[in-house]
Parts: sequence; structure tokens; C-alpha cells
Amino acid sequence: METLPRETIVDVLENKLREEILTGSHPAGSYLPPERELAEGYGVTRTTLKHAFGRLVQSGLLETRHGVGTRVRDFVRLGGADLLPMLVRHSPEWLGEIFEVRRSVGALIAERAAVKATARQREELRGLLAAVGQAEGGGDVQLADIEVHRALARATGNRVYTLLTNTLFNAYVPMRAHLVGPFLDPDVAHARLAPVVSAVGEGDAKGAREAADAYLAATERIMLDGLGIA
Repeated sequence: METLPRETIVDVLENKLREEILTGSHPAGSYLPPERELAEGYGVTRTTLKHAFGRLVQSGLLETRHGVGTRVRDFVRLGGADLLPMLVRHSPEWLGEIFEVRRSVGALIAERAAVKATARQREELRGLLAAVGQAEGGGDVQLADIEVHRALARATGNRVYTLLTNTLFNAYVPMRAHLVGPFLDPDVAHARLAPVVSAVGEGDAKGAREAADAYLAATERIMLDGLGIA
């Protein structure tokens, strides 16, 4: 049995402030009220408030300047992809935009992997594909499928593609249990992904891109339909 996390007052305050920022109650570029006023308003100590502020600064939502105050950061203009997991937790609608990028980047990665993959990497891909069909349970099939895509990114020889792939997967980790639809049947999941690995193995760049695009479009549709997102 999984132990449930215990929320502290700092956790509760951090979550409340984050929600207020993301919903626009504290608009980007605006300064928050003085710490004393905020602490009194939330019924917490200034120490608790400072701890919550520190977490939100680290996550990229706030910035503080000594003697000036704490300002809401324009995270859409200035933030990085590391914010995506938090944004998905706030609103699953971000997934639609994430999947759009997943599809375009994933197709390009497959194309480049077909050109750049070594014999050893092609063999690794075949082994990882086999693991998809052998996995039991949607969650395990899903994780096995993810490893195929990580290997495809490595096979491009471009580490930025690997980091982008990790970022996109990390972005929807908070919703992973709700995105298991395409992976419930290991045989179907294997068959859906096999054309991508086959084309990469044959060095067919055009075929790999087309197969990856078809795979990504099909799985995206199943996952978003499962969430009720058009």
C-alpha cells in the first residue's frame, strides 16, 4: 500500500499561491503585497511565507529583489520547458500543445535515427520493441514504449533531441495513469510501434518519419479522447 504524502502548511500555501498565479489572480509582472500583509491575510508566519516564496522562485513563477519586493514572473515569455509538468497538473489542456510538439519532434527524431543509428543501436531498438510486446499491464507497456522513444532520440547522435524527449515525457508524467489507453493491449502497442523501428532498422528515413507520424497521431488521439480533450 502506498503511503500518502502529508501536506505541511508550506505545501498548502505554495499550492494556493501557485494557483492564484496561474489563474491570473496575481498577473504576470505585478508585485505581490508586502510580506507582512500577505502573511496576515493567509494566517501564516512570515517564515512560512518565505519558504513558500522560495519554492515558487525555484519553480520559475516568482522573482524577488531585495528592497524592491516579490514580482510574478512572466513564465510564458521567460520560462522554460521545465515548467510543463507543473502546468499540466494545473490544467490538462496543456497536453494538447505538448502532443503537438511531441508529434513534430518525434517524427523528426525517427527520420534522423534512420540516418544516424549504429548497428548496435538498431539492435537495441529491436530489443526494446520486443519488451513492449512482452510487458504485462498498461502501465508497464507504457513505460516500455517510452524506452523505445528514448533510444530513438539517442540514435540521432544529437543530445538535444534526447533532452527534448525527456522533457516531453516528464511533462505528462503527472497525468501518465490517465494516458494509458494506447498501451492496454501489449500486442496492439507492439504492432503500432513496429513500423517505426523497422524503418529505422532499414535506414529508411522517409519511411521512419511517416511511420512515426502515424504512430504519434494515433496514440495522441487515443490519449486525448480518454481525457475528453478535443
